[in-house]
Amino acid sequence: MLDKTNKAGHRSVVVSEFTNSVLDPASPMLGPVEDGGTIIANTAPGCWGPMITPSLRGGHEVTRPVEVIGAEVGDGLAIRIRDITVTSIATASGHDSSPEGFCLGDPYVAARCPKCDALWPETHIEGIGQDSVRCNVCGEAVKPFEIVHGYTVTFDDSRHVGVTLPREAAEKIGENANHYAALPDGSHQHSILHYAPSDMPATLIRMRPFLGQLGSCPSRPMPDSHNAGDFGSFLVGAPHDYAITADELAKHKTDGHLDIDAVRAGAILVAPVKVKGGGLYLGDMHAGQGDGEIAGHTMDVAGSVTLQVEVLKDYPIDGPVLFPLVEDLPPMARPFSPDEKARGERLAARWGIAELEPTAPISVIGTAANLNEAIDNGLERAATLLDMSVAEVRNRATVNGAIEIGRAPGVIQVTFLAPLAKLDAVGLGDYAREQYGL
Repeated sequence: MLDKTNKAGHRSVVVSEFTNSVLDPASPMLGPVEDGGTIIANTAPGCWGPMITPSLRGGHEVTRPVEVIGAEVGDGLAIRIRDITVTSIATASGHDSSPEGFCLGDPYVAARCPKCDALWPETHIEGIGQDSVRCNVCGEAVKPFEIVHGYTVTFDDSRHVGVTLPREAAEKIGENANHYAALPDGSHQHSILHYAPSDMPATLIRMRPFLGQLGSCPSRPMPDSHNAGDFGSFLVGAPHDYAITADELAKHKTDGHLDIDAVRAGAILVAPVKVKGGGLYLGDMHAGQGDGEIAGHTMDVAGSVTLQVEVLKDYPIDGPVLFPLVEDLPPMARPFSPDEKARGERLAARWGIAELEPTAPISVIGTAANLNEAIDNGLERAATLLDMSVAEVRNRATVNGAIEIGRAPGVIQVTFLAPLAKLDAVGLGDYAREQYGL
């Protein structure tokens, strides 16, 4: 890549501040960081802690966005994920339910106290368990979410594996929850460790950390967990202050809430720019997750992250593109080995084909209210990006790729070997060459 040193921005920006769970383009950004500069962040846990903290308005607690020098509307931010390190000693998670009476339409966005009827009430912790979050005004338990079946998990010192705990151990951790969660000083959330769930003890779990949230600021105020086509659909016609139309959602969201397990150290993510400066933000680090996040939640943790960001001019689509690690690619989308290439060249020569088409992996993200619509969105984005028909994308994703599920209900990846010339035409070819040694 070219040297993009820019004296108008900082070479590196350290981030330790968080939003109130709303991404607002009118709020001041941190930085600016120069084009090609580094962002180092200490992130707070995502889903469960903010979900049981009624004063937060978006279901997550992400970092304040950082301005990137030179990023204009219609560009992209190419983000190299240099490092992800889990700092939490333990966390808790599980499958959820939303009791009636504790929200105005959406428990992620508009929690309320059923006794005071106050929206976004300030709360405190009393004891351990699912009634431990209490209204500061009336003392009522405020629980927009309950854990139906859950677990508390602690991690080994090398952060390779975790083990789920029995009730007594979970409660011991819950008594010193902020320490074990490693909550950053600037975090406002109640740790989910206070709930001390223990329905699945003595289970060994692999750690494979990644970022559930990584992207750019939407172009209107939006609850952070709803900055995607699936969760964002909950805002359409909602009864609270963050209601939006379907057209507004499509126009303003940037799909930063991905929950794709391949968004981990070593990957390259390209995000669309919809506000001047881009507003790069991150959070919702997960200790590990299988495709689909089918329980609705996984192991939310605090951690440290190092990113390098540069501006990609004239990015042609409104959603993210990912260049995963080779081991995270589906088998059919992996670069061909020298032996495969040699066999292919001999076969091509037999049939009078002078040169095989050079290809490289790419993963185009699609989001929508459900998985079928998300697949259509991903196919259309890929076709627009690479200037080909949706039918051609379907064929390439079938013979040289796969459709992967990031999150139910509606985040997918259209991953396939794309013509390198098409990637070059939109400024992505060198990222593919870098990532896959082409």
